[in-house]
Amino acid sequence: WPENSLLAFKNALALGSPLVELDVHATADGDAAVIHDPTLDRTSNGSGPVRAKTADELRRVRLKAPAGGGLTDEGVPMLRDVLTIAAPTPVAVLVEIKTPGQAVTFERRDAGVSSVPGARYPGLERRVLDDLRETRMTERAMVMAFNPAVIAEVRTLAPSMRTVLLMDRQARDAGLAGDAVVAQATRAGVNFIGIHQSLCDAALVTAARRAGLGIGVFTVNDENDMRRLVELGVDVIISDRPDLVARVERGAR
Repeated sequence: WPENSLLAFKNALALGSPLVELDVHATADGDAAVIHDPTLDRTSNGSGPVRAKTADELRRVRLKAPAGGGLTDEGVPMLRDVLTIAAPTPVAVLVEIKTPGQAVTFERRDAGVSSVPGARYPGLERRVLDDLRETRMTERAMVMAFNPAVIAEVRTLAPSMRTVLLMDRQARDAGLAGDAVVAQATRAGVNFIGIHQSLCDAALVTAARRAGLGIGVFTVNDENDMRRLVELGVDVIISDRPDLVARVERGAR
């Protein structure tokens, strides 16, 4: 299925996935486009920045099939399109708010490692929250970001919204692990921490539980890795293979 396409989400719902994860970038006309990259080139027959196109222009772009396949009939959906098909089902939705460039950098200082937020898309947080509210999906959603400034804006606009601070291999390479990773999330005021699987070990799980944080791990496509994470007790596994996640979860019951 084409990445971040309506077809992919429909198939995930048909498989009975308890949650779906998606990424959004801002469009030229202030909408929230569901696409991972800030540009169209990798996943479609379009080119250039997503934010240079309107929602209608993006819907007319053709998405590529995975693994080097040809073009499909799928266009770039808007967040509201996905929420509309999710709303009649019991599925939960994880919405990652992307940024136009580097989301965050980590700097070593005397007191340790500090995160420095990158630029945001002005108004994208409000648009996401409006779409969730208008499709009555707020209670079944969590908003995620690597950029702590995005999290801060979401918490200002909607203090009760559940939020997730994401941290990837860049955090690991900066020397963050265990308690230090959890401290970043605690400072951001989030409910959940979402981490790259290379950051997840027993020490981090223990630290997160002590801080009252839920734990999600991405992007896990190997069945053995999934089993390890289930044994560690993580709450959410993000995967491109919902069929494998379902099989591992059935085996863990």
